[in-house]
Amino acid sequence: MAPDQKNVNKADINSAQADWADLPLDIMGLFFFAYRDFTGDADALLERQGFGRAHHRVLYFVNLRPGMPVADLLDILKITKQSLARVLRQLIDNGYIEQRTGDADRRQRLLHATEKGRQFFARLSESQASRIDASIDALSPEAARMVRLFLVGMVDPSDRNVLDRLNLTGKI
Repeated sequence: MAPDQKNVNKADINSAQADWADLPLDIMGLFFFAYRDFTGDADALLERQGFGRAHHRVLYFVNLRPGMPVADLLDILKITKQSLARVLRQLIDNGYIEQRTGDADRRQRLLHATEKGRQFFARLSESQASRIDASIDALSPEAARMVRLFLVGMVDPSDRNVLDRLNLTGKI
């Protein structure tokens, strides 16, 4: 985005004069199609359970870090307590996640996937992992490293420490 475009008021977005040549439209389009296809199979499985992408995100992080405090999940997802509470309630009520109190701090709510939640997450991840593996396998090790660096570069700098804490930057 051109520097003068960054502060365009949403109401003025249609009247803003974009210099299309300066926009990375090819990368933006590739992101669109990659994301559509990456999420498609999982979306269909989620829909059959009456869930959406927010449920998938919660399942992802709870499976990635069993015992994750609710507060950490709120920080990672950048959603309201109310939004997370609704999604968590559905996952708990349907037996995918359980909530336990912390040993050191009884006020702390720690999230764990149940066996059902681990199996469902594995099913959701199968096609996504296959897509990623096939794409990465087609690259040289250095090109695969560049893809990872590119994706890290897309993350807001203030969240890069979260990537490290979750060990998402280990292969870079």
